[in-house]
Amino acid sequence: MKKEILDLRVTHSESVGTGCVFLKAVPVEGSLPECQPGQFAQLMVDGPGVFLRRPISIHDVEGNEISFLVQVVGEGTRWLGSLKVGDIVNTVLPLGRGFCFGGEKREERGERNELSGEGAGVSSIHDSYSTLRQEDIISLFSPLSSLYNKRPILIGGGVGVAPLLFLGKRLKAKGIQPTFLLGARTKEQLLRLDAFREVGEVLVTTEDGSMGERGFVTQHSSLFSSLSPLHIYTCGPSPMMKAVARLAREKGWPCEVSLENRMACGVGACLCCVEDTTTGNRCVCTDGPVFNINDLKW
Repeated sequence: MKKEILDLRVTHSESVGTGCVFLKAVPVEGSLPECQPGQFAQLMVDGPGVFLRRPISIHDVEGNEISFLVQVVGEGTRWLGSLKVGDIVNTVLPLGRGFCFGGEKREERGERNELSGEGAGVSSIHDSYSTLRQEDIISLFSPLSSLYNKRPILIGGGVGVAPLLFLGKRLKAKGIQPTFLLGARTKEQLLRLDAFREVGEVLVTTEDGSMGERGFVTQHSSLFSSLSPLHIYTCGPSPMMKAVARLAREKGWPCEVSLENRMACGVGACLCCVEDTTTGNRCVCTDGPVFNINDLKW
Protein backbone atom coordinates (compact mmCIF):
# COMPACT_ATOMS: atom_id res chain seq x y z
CA MET A 1 0.00 0.00 0.00
CA LYS A 2 1.50 3.29 -1.10
CA LYS A 3 2.49 5.84 1.52
CA GLU A 4 2.44 9.55 0.79
CA ILE A 5 3.87 12.75 2.21
CA LEU A 6 1.03 15.25 2.21
CA ASP A 7 0.35 18.74 3.44
CA LEU A 8 -3.03 18.74 5.17
CA ARG A 9 -5.14 21.83 5.81
CA VAL A 10 -7.09 21.80 9.07
CA THR A 11 -10.85 22.11 8.51
CA HIS A 12 -12.03 21.56 12.09
CA SER A 13 -10.46 21.79 15.55
CA GLU A 14 -12.40 21.07 18.73
CA SER A 15 -11.54 20.29 22.34
CA VAL A 16 -13.16 17.03 23.46
CA GLY A 17 -13.15 15.17 26.74
CA THR A 18 -10.32 16.11 29.08
CA GLY A 19 -7.10 17.20 27.38
CA CYS A 20 -7.92 15.92 23.88
CA VAL A 21 -8.45 17.65 20.56
CA PHE A 22 -10.51 16.43 17.60
CA LEU A 23 -8.94 17.49 14.28
CA LYS A 24 -10.23 17.16 10.73
CA ALA A 25 -8.15 17.99 7.66
CA VAL A 26 -8.03 17.70 3.88
CA PRO A 27 -5.05 17.53 1.50
CA VAL A 28 -3.88 20.91 0.26
CA GLU A 29 -3.55 19.28 -3.16
CA GLY A 30 -4.77 15.96 -4.54
CA SER A 31 -6.50 13.18 -2.69
CA LEU A 32 -5.90 11.08 0.39
CA PRO A 33 -4.32 7.68 -0.24
CA GLU A 34 -6.36 4.62 0.67
CA CYS A 35 -6.33 4.11 4.44
CA GLN A 36 -7.38 1.12 6.55
CA PRO A 37 -8.79 1.10 10.10
CA GLY A 38 -5.98 0.67 12.59
CA GLN A 39 -3.34 2.44 10.52
CA PHE A 40 -1.75 5.68 11.68
CA ALA A 41 -0.09 8.85 10.40
CA GLN A 42 3.12 10.64 11.38
CA LEU A 43 2.38 14.34 11.85
CA MET A 44 5.11 16.97 11.59
CA VAL A 45 5.46 19.19 14.65
CA ASP A 46 6.77 22.73 14.39
CA GLY A 47 7.10 23.46 18.08
CA PRO A 48 10.28 24.66 19.81
CA GLY A 49 12.73 21.88 20.68
CA VAL A 50 10.58 19.18 19.03
CA PHE A 51 12.31 17.28 16.23
CA LEU A 52 10.29 14.10 15.67
CA ARG A 53 6.93 13.60 14.04
CA ARG A 54 4.13 12.35 16.26
CA PRO A 55 2.31 9.06 15.48
CA ILE A 56 -1.46 9.58 15.60
CA SER A 57 -4.11 6.94 14.90
CA ILE A 58 -6.46 7.56 12.00
CA HIS A 59 -9.78 8.27 13.68
CA ASP A 60 -11.94 8.42 10.56
CA VAL A 61 -11.91 9.04 6.82
CA GLU A 62 -14.90 10.60 5.08
CA GLY A 63 -14.36 11.20 1.39
CA ASN A 64 -11.22 13.32 1.13
CA GLU A 65 -11.29 14.40 4.79
CA ILE A 66 -9.33 12.63 7.52
CA SER A 67 -9.69 13.06 11.27
CA PHE A 68 -7.52 12.49 14.32
CA LEU A 69 -7.95 12.46 18.10
CA VAL A 70 -4.91 14.02 19.75
CA GLN A 71 -4.25 13.62 23.46
CA VAL A 72 -2.19 16.54 24.70
CA VAL A 73 0.61 15.09 26.83
CA GLY A 74 3.77 17.01 25.84
CA GLU A 75 5.20 19.77 23.69
CA GLY A 76 4.62 17.94 20.40
CA THR A 77 0.99 17.07 20.97
CA ARG A 78 0.42 20.48 22.57
CA TRP A 79 1.48 22.06 19.27
CA LEU A 80 -0.83 19.75 17.33
CA GLY A 81 -3.65 20.56 19.72
CA SER A 82 -3.13 24.28 19.09
CA LEU A 83 -3.76 23.97 15.34
CA LYS A 84 -6.56 26.17 14.04
CA VAL A 85 -8.77 25.95 10.98
CA GLY A 86 -6.68 26.85 7.95
CA ASP A 87 -3.36 25.77 9.48
CA ILE A 88 -1.15 23.35 7.52
CA VAL A 89 0.42 20.18 8.94
CA ASN A 90 2.77 17.92 6.98
CA THR A 91 1.87 14.25 7.25
CA VAL A 92 3.14 10.80 6.22
CA LEU A 93 0.33 8.27 5.79
CA PRO A 94 -0.99 5.64 5.94
CA LEU A 95 1.49 3.70 8.07
CA GLY A 96 1.43 0.28 9.70
CA ARG A 97 -0.90 -2.70 9.54
CA GLY A 98 -4.54 -2.24 10.41
CA PHE A 99 -7.28 -4.52 11.68
CA CYS A 100 -8.18 -7.67 9.78
CA PHE A 101 -11.86 -8.42 9.43
CA GLY A 102 -14.17 -10.56 7.34
CA GLY A 103 -11.45 -13.07 6.53
CA GLU A 104 -9.46 -10.65 4.39
CA LYS A 105 -5.95 -11.77 3.42
CA ARG A 106 -3.02 -9.54 4.21
CA GLU A 107 -0.32 -8.76 1.69
CA GLU A 108 2.83 -10.88 1.59
CA ARG A 109 5.72 -9.82 3.79
CA GLY A 110 8.46 -7.84 2.11
CA GLU A 111 6.41 -6.17 -0.59
CA ARG A 112 7.98 -2.80 -1.38
CA ASN A 113 5.80 0.27 -1.14
CA GLU A 114 7.24 3.46 -2.51
CA LEU A 115 6.84 6.74 -0.71
CA SER A 116 5.39 9.43 -2.95
CA GLY A 117 5.02 13.14 -2.56
CA GLU A 118 7.59 15.82 -1.80
CA GLY A 119 10.89 14.25 -0.81
CA ALA A 120 9.97 10.86 -2.24
CA GLY A 121 13.23 10.63 -4.16
CA VAL A 122 15.26 10.17 -1.00
CA SER A 123 13.24 7.57 0.82
CA SER A 124 11.09 4.48 0.50
CA ILE A 125 9.07 2.50 3.01
CA HIS A 126 8.91 -1.27 3.33
CA ASP A 127 5.72 -2.79 4.71
CA SER A 128 5.87 -6.02 6.67
CA TYR A 129 2.77 -8.17 6.39
CA SER A 130 2.09 -11.59 7.85
CA THR A 131 0.79 -14.34 5.61
CA LEU A 132 -2.22 -16.29 6.74
CA ARG A 133 -1.44 -19.18 9.04
CA GLN A 134 -2.98 -22.61 8.45
CA GLU A 135 -5.55 -22.09 11.18
CA ASP A 136 -6.52 -18.73 9.64
CA ILE A 137 -7.13 -20.40 6.28
CA ILE A 138 -9.25 -23.09 7.93
CA SER A 139 -11.26 -20.42 9.73
CA LEU A 140 -12.26 -18.79 6.45
CA PHE A 141 -14.19 -21.90 5.50
CA SER A 142 -15.73 -22.61 8.90
CA PRO A 143 -19.20 -21.03 9.36
CA LEU A 144 -18.81 -21.20 13.13
CA SER A 145 -15.54 -19.26 12.95
CA SER A 146 -16.70 -16.65 10.46
CA LEU A 147 -16.87 -13.07 11.70
CA TYR A 148 -20.41 -12.97 10.35
CA ASN A 149 -21.36 -15.54 13.03
CA LYS A 150 -19.62 -13.65 15.82
CA ARG A 151 -20.66 -10.40 17.41
CA PRO A 152 -17.86 -7.89 16.90
CA ILE A 153 -17.23 -5.82 20.00
CA LEU A 154 -14.82 -2.90 19.78
CA ILE A 155 -13.29 -2.13 23.17
CA GLY A 156 -11.50 1.15 23.76
CA GLY A 157 -10.04 2.98 26.72
CA GLY A 158 -9.24 6.68 26.87
CA VAL A 159 -7.87 8.06 23.61
CA GLY A 160 -7.45 4.44 22.51
CA VAL A 161 -11.00 4.68 21.18
CA ALA A 162 -9.60 6.68 18.25
CA PRO A 163 -9.13 3.92 15.61
CA LEU A 164 -12.36 2.13 16.57
CA LEU A 165 -14.73 4.62 14.92
CA PHE A 166 -13.17 4.08 11.49
CA LEU A 167 -13.21 0.32 12.07
CA GLY A 168 -16.84 0.37 13.17
CA LYS A 169 -17.87 2.27 10.05
CA ARG A 170 -16.02 -0.18 7.82
CA LEU A 171 -17.68 -3.15 9.55
CA LYS A 172 -21.11 -1.55 9.23
CA ALA A 173 -20.51 -0.93 5.52
CA LYS A 174 -19.92 -4.67 5.17
CA GLY A 175 -23.23 -5.43 6.83
CA ILE A 176 -21.67 -6.35 10.19
CA GLN A 177 -23.21 -4.42 13.09
CA PRO A 178 -20.54 -3.39 15.63
CA THR A 179 -20.91 -2.86 19.36
CA PHE A 180 -18.61 -0.38 21.10
CA LEU A 181 -17.53 -0.85 24.71
CA LEU A 182 -15.81 2.35 25.78
CA GLY A 183 -14.16 2.99 29.12
CA ALA A 184 -12.61 5.87 31.00
CA ARG A 185 -11.89 6.95 34.56
CA THR A 186 -14.77 9.48 34.55
CA LYS A 187 -17.54 10.51 32.17
CA GLU A 188 -15.61 13.70 31.35
CA GLN A 189 -12.88 11.58 29.76
CA LEU A 190 -15.22 9.72 27.40
CA LEU A 191 -14.67 10.88 23.83
CA ARG A 192 -17.19 11.53 21.02
CA LEU A 193 -19.89 9.18 22.23
CA ASP A 194 -22.46 10.63 19.81
CA ALA A 195 -20.25 9.83 16.83
CA PHE A 196 -19.94 6.21 17.98
CA ARG A 197 -23.70 5.97 18.60
CA GLU A 198 -24.32 6.87 14.96
CA VAL A 199 -22.44 3.71 13.97
CA GLY A 200 -23.51 1.08 16.51
CA GLU A 201 -24.58 0.27 20.04
CA VAL A 202 -22.43 2.02 22.65
CA LEU A 203 -21.78 0.50 26.07
CA VAL A 204 -19.89 2.50 28.69
CA THR A 205 -17.88 1.86 31.83
CA THR A 206 -16.32 4.44 34.11
CA GLU A 207 -14.09 3.65 37.05
CA ASP A 208 -15.96 6.10 39.29
CA GLY A 209 -19.42 5.06 38.08
CA SER A 210 -20.26 8.54 36.78
CA MET A 211 -21.62 7.04 33.51
CA GLY A 212 -22.55 3.54 32.44
CA GLU A 213 -21.45 0.59 34.54
CA ARG A 214 -18.95 1.14 37.32
CA GLY A 215 -15.57 -0.56 36.90
CA PHE A 216 -13.27 -1.63 34.07
CA VAL A 217 -14.30 -2.61 30.56
CA THR A 218 -13.51 -6.27 31.30
CA GLN A 219 -16.12 -6.17 34.08
CA HIS A 220 -18.97 -5.01 31.85
CA SER A 221 -21.96 -7.34 32.01
CA SER A 222 -22.18 -7.61 28.21
CA LEU A 223 -18.97 -9.65 28.12
CA PHE A 224 -20.43 -12.25 30.45
CA SER A 225 -24.05 -12.32 29.27
CA SER A 226 -23.33 -12.87 25.57
CA LEU A 227 -25.07 -15.96 24.21
CA SER A 228 -22.98 -15.88 21.04
CA PRO A 229 -19.20 -15.86 20.55
CA LEU A 230 -17.56 -12.47 20.29
CA HIS A 231 -14.83 -11.13 18.02
CA ILE A 232 -12.87 -8.52 19.95
CA TYR A 233 -10.93 -5.53 18.67
CA THR A 234 -9.29 -3.34 21.28
CA CYS A 235 -7.05 -0.31 21.72
CA GLY A 236 -6.14 1.58 24.85
CA PRO A 237 -3.76 1.50 27.81
CA SER A 238 -1.57 -1.59 27.93
CA PRO A 239 -2.99 -2.94 31.24
CA MET A 240 -6.51 -2.70 29.80
CA MET A 241 -5.58 -4.50 26.57
CA LYS A 242 -3.76 -7.25 28.47
CA ALA A 243 -6.83 -7.77 30.65
CA VAL A 244 -9.04 -7.92 27.52
CA ALA A 245 -6.62 -10.41 25.93
CA ARG A 246 -6.72 -12.66 29.03
CA LEU A 247 -10.51 -12.65 28.97
CA ALA A 248 -10.58 -13.42 25.25
CA ARG A 249 -8.24 -16.38 25.74
CA GLU A 250 -10.36 -17.72 28.59
CA LYS A 251 -13.49 -17.49 26.44
CA GLY A 252 -11.82 -18.73 23.26
CA TRP A 253 -12.75 -15.53 21.41
CA PRO A 254 -10.57 -14.15 18.59
CA CYS A 255 -9.01 -10.85 19.56
CA GLU A 256 -6.89 -8.19 17.86
CA VAL A 257 -5.10 -5.44 19.78
CA SER A 258 -3.66 -2.16 18.56
CA LEU A 259 -0.45 -1.53 20.48
CA GLU A 260 0.60 1.95 21.56
CA ASN A 261 4.37 1.46 21.92
CA ARG A 262 6.45 4.61 21.66
CA MET A 263 7.41 5.33 18.06
CA ALA A 264 9.88 7.73 16.52
CA CYS A 265 10.38 7.09 12.81
CA GLY A 266 7.21 5.16 11.98
CA VAL A 267 8.97 3.12 9.27
CA GLY A 268 10.92 0.47 11.21
CA ALA A 269 14.31 2.19 11.12
CA CYS A 270 14.85 3.36 14.71
CA LEU A 271 13.70 0.14 16.47
CA CYS A 272 12.39 2.00 19.52
CA CYS A 273 8.91 0.43 19.23
CA VAL A 274 10.04 -3.22 19.14
CA GLU A 275 7.70 -5.79 20.72
CA ASP A 276 8.79 -9.28 21.73
CA THR A 277 6.37 -11.63 19.95
CA THR A 278 6.05 -15.38 19.43
CA THR A 279 8.00 -14.98 16.18
CA GLY A 280 10.73 -12.74 17.62
CA ASN A 281 11.16 -9.00 17.93
CA ARG A 282 8.76 -7.09 15.70
CA CYS A 283 8.50 -3.37 14.96
CA VAL A 284 5.08 -2.17 16.03
CA CYS A 285 5.15 0.63 13.46
CA THR A 286 5.51 -1.74 10.50
CA ASP A 287 4.45 -5.22 11.67
CA GLY A 288 1.65 -3.59 13.70
CA PRO A 289 0.30 -1.60 15.37
CA VAL A 290 -2.43 -4.25 15.17
CA PHE A 291 -1.54 -7.78 16.31
CA ASN A 292 -3.51 -10.95 16.91
CA ILE A 293 -3.19 -11.83 20.60
CA ASN A 294 -1.92 -15.29 19.57
CA ASP A 295 1.20 -13.53 18.25
CA LEU A 296 1.94 -11.75 21.54
CA LYS A 297 3.64 -13.05 24.68
CA TRP A 298 0.93 -11.75 26.97
